[in-house]
Amino acid sequence: MGRIIVGRSLGQAAGAAMALCGLVLALALPAAAADRGKLKAFLDITGFDVALESMGLSAADAPAMLGMDAGDFGGQWRDVVDEVFAAERVKGLALDVLENTLSDELLGHAAGFYASDLGQRLVEVENVAHMRDDTAVIEADGAVAWEVASRERQAILNRLMQAVGGTESSIRAIREVQVRFLMAASAAGVVEYDLDEATLRAILAEGDAELDADLVQMGQHTAALTYAVISDADLETYAGALEAAEMQQVYELMNAIQFEIMANRFEALALRMAMIEPGQPL
Repeated sequence: MGRIIVGRSLGQAAGAAMALCGLVLALALPAAAADRGKLKAFLDITGFDVALESMGLSAADAPAMLGMDAGDFGGQWRDVVDEVFAAERVKGLALDVLENTLSDELLGHAAGFYASDLGQRLVEVENVAHMRDDTAVIEADGAVAWEVASRERQAILNRLMQAVGGTESSIRAIREVQVRFLMAASAAGVVEYDLDEATLRAILAEGDAELDADLVQMGQHTAALTYAVISDADLETYAGALEAAEMQQVYELMNAIQFEIMANRFEALALRMAMIEPGQPL
């Protein structure tokens, strides 16, 4: 659900708007929110639980964002990442927000679609896509899948990408995560930056045009690969379901939650990186 039609790394992610935590709060619904048991079932039936669990894979990019290498943080780097991005931790954070924001009405609408035969087939291929971890292979295979797709199919895939958030909001979300991670790393002493937040944002914004092009291409290739076994007719149905007003509200909320959690976890990762002696085992 949501994140499956774009690449995984921070520079390829797509979804929410800037000021993510504020957006989550702003989306709080007046209707009674669903109880935690229903929300856990909602995460499972929509595949959003797998999307959350896959967040840790994006942390492979974290040292590179600081001009460093994972090896600089010892041989147990992956253990640190697994702890910070532990599945139960990230799902718990999502449930905490959803308890106060997702109404029974919207939960029922989204769960009703994803519980259908088509919905479960989509979740199955999306879950596989979430957990792919070889970006080079994904891009190569996805490029072939996109090139052999008909123009009609490409148009449907583009509709899907637009329905779950366009590149403009994606870029704002990516930059927000990057800024929060870099500022946290600087504050923790992992790196030394003589930049204030405003200057950092301005520097990152210089790459927005290139990032936009990358997001479009990676989104197309990943979508073509992800949905290769889904017929054009079923993808048309999916696009229509995603474009419905209720589903748009659900995805706006899901995107905001996912990127707020990602930013939160990258900040936590920066603090853990500060506790590791470079080049030494944990």
